[in-house]
Amino acid sequence: MYLPGEITRAGKNTKIILLGDPDQIDKPFLDERTNVLSYAAKHMQGSPLCWQISMSADECVRSELAQDAIMRL
Repeated sequence: MYLPGEITRAGKNTKIILLGDPDQIDKPFLDERTNVLSYAAKHMQGSPLCWQISMSADECVRSELAQDAIMRL
């Protein structure tokens, strides 16, 4: 799925929520800067119609195992 193309086709009163962790990429040819989530966040920044919230690792509610894996992997 090419998400920026989907955003440009949003109808009137549509709300789109993009949620994810740009550090958790499962494609070998993408990284935390080149994935669609990061691309959309960068290019939509400053739009009066877009709100962005970023959370640090200590703000995320994950299990102790998940937090340990994030730091190690």
